[in-house]
Amino acid sequence: MRIKVLLVALFSISSLLLQAQEIKQYTVEEYNALSSDFTDTLDVLSPTNHSKNYFADEQGGFVIQFSQMDIGNSFDSLYLHVDSMSLRLFSLDPIVVTGMKEGDHAIKFKCNGPMPFAGDNEILFVLNDTRPFFENDAIVFGLLLAILAFIFWTSNLKQLNKFYSIVPALLLCYFIPAIFNSADIINSNVSELYSMAKYYLLPGALIMLCLSLDLKAVFKLGPKALIMFFTATIGIIIGGPIALWLVSIMFPDFMVAQEGEEIWRGLSTVAGSWIGGSANQNAMKDIYQVGDVIFSQMIIVDVFIANLFMAVLLFGISKRKRIDKWLKADNTHIDKLQDKMADYSASVSIIPSFKKVIIMLGVVFAVVGLAHLCADWLGPEFKAIIQSKYLSFLGSGFFWVIVLATLFGVFLSFTKAKKMEGVGASRIGTVFIYILVATIGMKMDIGMLISNFQVFFPLILIGLIWIIIHGIILFAVAKIIKAPFFFAAVGSQANVGGAASAPVVAGSFHPSLAPVGVLLAVLGYAVGTIGAIICTSMMMGV
Repeated sequence: MRIKVLLVALFSISSLLLQAQEIKQYTVEEYNALSSDFTDTLDVLSPTNHSKNYFADEQGGFVIQFSQMDIGNSFDSLYLHVDSMSLRLFSLDPIVVTGMKEGDHAIKFKCNGPMPFAGDNEILFVLNDTRPFFENDAIVFGLLLAILAFIFWTSNLKQLNKFYSIVPALLLCYFIPAIFNSADIINSNVSELYSMAKYYLLPGALIMLCLSLDLKAVFKLGPKALIMFFTATIGIIIGGPIALWLVSIMFPDFMVAQEGEEIWRGLSTVAGSWIGGSANQNAMKDIYQVGDVIFSQMIIVDVFIANLFMAVLLFGISKRKRIDKWLKADNTHIDKLQDKMADYSASVSIIPSFKKVIIMLGVVFAVVGLAHLCADWLGPEFKAIIQSKYLSFLGSGFFWVIVLATLFGVFLSFTKAKKMEGVGASRIGTVFIYILVATIGMKMDIGMLISNFQVFFPLILIGLIWIIIHGIILFAVAKIIKAPFFFAAVGSQANVGGAASAPVVAGSFHPSLAPVGVLLAVLGYAVGTIGAIICTSMMMGV
């Protein structure tokens, strides 16, 4: 009873904190009369004059001015939407917004009239707590590579053998950048390195890891990979409504969000993300008309819980022999595939000359460019043709980049390009994967979650219960069918993490297994929206 009272008190405090945002319109005279100590702390926002990132310690709020917006005086009505708060305007006088919390924000202008707008009517930005110490991506990239080098250098020291037997190097490659991000040394919102790794290095790595792929050996892995993938999907579908029901018992008022929006609507986007990916997440946002404030909160829950669970899986990989022994799993086909790939790599291995390395990189990134070229055409084409929300992932450019890079890599494995494995294709591809891991780690802000604990506590609790139920179902089925931990981990990450992180987990077992993660992640895109709708319907019932 005492625990329940404490939890309800924490939720009540969080509700009060969320109401701190204020929108106020001033006449020009009133605004000019305001104290300069106050107005000097305001950042000016307009569709043509704003930054992507702002910092709470440098400003006290935002002033919205309409001088750069060609609205005229012919509109019937003008509405300003700041996240989920709305205000009808009767003049074009300045507006001051204060009390915004950290995270993603959206300001929209809606005007009814003969000539609503002559330009963009939406401002999207991120409010951070503090400006990072390093903003230059060249410095940040050097720091990340130095972290990776330090980790693998120390992992070879005899004095740290015990430490690395408990904490795997791959987990540190993920967790240390997260600490740097949380300490405001670097900032994932300011940096573009994650996008670089996601759109350039990941498809390049997939191509290089597919070059020596043995499709027959992959197919011999059997049906257990698919069984564990769909088990992971069912775990997400069932886990959502159970988690919501349990938290609703502790927080009865939590079923209606702070802006009067049902909490299940927001959670529908998490279901879309955890079964499919960002395309499915945005589809769920449109289907259930999720507001911007709750959507931004759900993104934080999604990223934090998904990254936390990925860290658990990476830790489990270092203990996979013990886990497989407990599962009584048969690793014969996986071991054969790894041995076959290692033998082939050794048979074609040569001392790489400059010419061979540059030819390999030239071929790989030319194919990456081709994948992007085709994706830039296929994405918009499918977006225009496909009307169904269930297939909206086909309109995602990133989906096509990953699919095409994998297909092109598989095609090259049937040509003489396969011999580029001897130059070190899988080795360089693995380096790219580790850089991606470091940039994914940058996205986790532990400090923000701690400082806003009361605000996010019920949502984080739902996410934790949800992912725990997913994990219990996953390992229960793995135990029953005696599936290796590899299938459980990759099947789970293909759902929860998607195409960006599933090959990371698969490749952590062996570089040759990374394509298995990609293939399952692509399947996740296909079933993501349908599975999320089933999950949301159950949460709606709760």
